[in-house]
Amino acid sequence: MINLLGNRKHACGGLARREFLQIGSAGTLGFGLSDWLALREAHASPTPVGPHFGRAKSCILLYLYGAHPQHETFDPKPDAPVEVQGDMKAIRTNVPGVFIGEGLPNTSQVMDRVTVVRSMTHQFPLHCFAYAVTAMPNYNTSFEFAPRHPQAWPFVGSVVDYVEAHRQSHPPDIPRNIGLPWKSGSRCDHGALGGPYAAYLGSEYDPIWSDFVGKGTRVVPKLSAKQTKKVYDPWGGCEDTGRFQLSPSCELPKTVPLTRLNLRRELLRQFDSTRSQIANDVAMRAYSNQEQQAYSLLTSNKLREAIDVHKEPDAVREKYGMTLFGQSALAARRVVEAGGKFVSVIWDAFDIFAGCVWDTHDNHYPRLKEYLLPTLDQTLPTLLLDLEQRGLLDETLVLCISEHGRTPKIKTNLYGGGRDHWSRVYSILAAGGGIARGRVVGSSDSQAADVKHTPVSPKDLLATAYYLLGIDPHTLVPDRLGQPLPIAGDGQLRTELLA
Repeated sequence: MINLLGNRKHACGGLARREFLQIGSAGTLGFGLSDWLALREAHASPTPVGPHFGRAKSCILLYLYGAHPQHETFDPKPDAPVEVQGDMKAIRTNVPGVFIGEGLPNTSQVMDRVTVVRSMTHQFPLHCFAYAVTAMPNYNTSFEFAPRHPQAWPFVGSVVDYVEAHRQSHPPDIPRNIGLPWKSGSRCDHGALGGPYAAYLGSEYDPIWSDFVGKGTRVVPKLSAKQTKKVYDPWGGCEDTGRFQLSPSCELPKTVPLTRLNLRRELLRQFDSTRSQIANDVAMRAYSNQEQQAYSLLTSNKLREAIDVHKEPDAVREKYGMTLFGQSALAARRVVEAGGKFVSVIWDAFDIFAGCVWDTHDNHYPRLKEYLLPTLDQTLPTLLLDLEQRGLLDETLVLCISEHGRTPKIKTNLYGGGRDHWSRVYSILAAGGGIARGRVVGSSDSQAADVKHTPVSPKDLLATAYYLLGIDPHTLVPDRLGQPLPIAGDGQLRTELLA
């Protein structure tokens, strides 16, 4: 087991009185003594290293906020009653015996390159973005709109960044943790959402966010019958002149020449060298890491060039789709190709938050048929094939996930129908980086209402992702109290997903 705790106490020995008091007080943080003892037992020994360990050099996370319906995507039920199956049917894929929703015809032709998990499950039918992408043991709605919630656990990309920073003496040319297309929640009427933050690891391990400059070109179907505002949503179509840029804080002011910045940095280096002889604590090292990353962003064009999709041929951009999802996925591929470690594309709320994106409580079929499924179906298979053609798929883990699924029965009392939140069973897709090809893991019952066999938790998916990225999921990191916590919580490596 890897322990990134500095001089702090290990988790596997006996509990000292101070540790016991720390654990007891942590109960108010949603993590009590019983959780501690269970995790200590579960993580008493490291995960055996096998041939798949470290197969993935990088990861692209495609997050479909609001939650895609399992019935109309990766787990259709053609033999179910119409109130369950709904208006959309199942189609064959290029894997014998495997069917997916009819709204994904292009995706059906790359199913021989992916694994679908049809038995994802957890107990929180909420917009638990923070639960789906972290190892936090419990969840409630207070996390949803609190990016710096004191009980939050770190985002998977932040964990990868943190572990790699402790392995390497110098920061990489491309930041390890990139978020596209903009800071989550920053373009809607509600504000920032919890989830993609480093929490107790420190803000220096938050994603480096891009920003998208460009307008939407089409009005997407309404979120509900009550909506009167026309929203030109870039996720449904964006200007071809649209571009990704870094935050202004990452730009070197024109009034500061590079030579002057280098001189200041050298003076600071000398000061830090003297200071390090006096004190060498974790806070100082974290500051140094952040400082080096800031300097790299200020002086290097590598990340700017990587997110510049205008360097791609028009035919490639059009193949991905002239939508924000398509262009973000293309930018993610470019970042990985340039050496990026973890890149997130978060299909995020735009303008109106309530019932946004894949949260189809209302107007379910118009939004799926005219907007959501066609966009996903153009971009997802294009990304996989593009990575494969460039020789990158085998070393790039691709995860297409969300926070839960949708209810088995259609609400028929609304125009266009609707499906509400459902977390007892749902589906995700994974590919590349050591993931099996042409495989279905687990199954749901006849109505996609409950797991039939092989339940998989979000924490299991995180543990498997860490393993493929060459990080033992039993690795311990310190929380705010110095208490050692495993990066994947109680999640376990799922060998069913491996090639």
